[in-house]
Amino acid sequence: MDNEILLKTEYITLGQMLKIASIIDSGGQAKWFLQENEVWVNGEQDNRRGRKLYAGDQVSIPSVGKFLMRSKQAK
Repeated sequence: MDNEILLKTEYITLGQMLKIASIIDSGGQAKWFLQENEVWVNGEQDNRRGRKLYAGDQVSIPSVGKFLMRSKQAK
């Protein structure tokens, strides 16, 4: 896995993940980014910026990299 995203809450949205990972600069760019790029969540293509991501979920963006959601409690 290329990158890990540490969740401080139960879940984050796909749009929030893009911002946390510095893929986009603002939440407003999420809709555009998801329309223009392939994004895979747990092996299924998804372009919903409100998609909830939980610990253990994997996000793959072919042009950017792979990301694993990790719980703050897990070590």
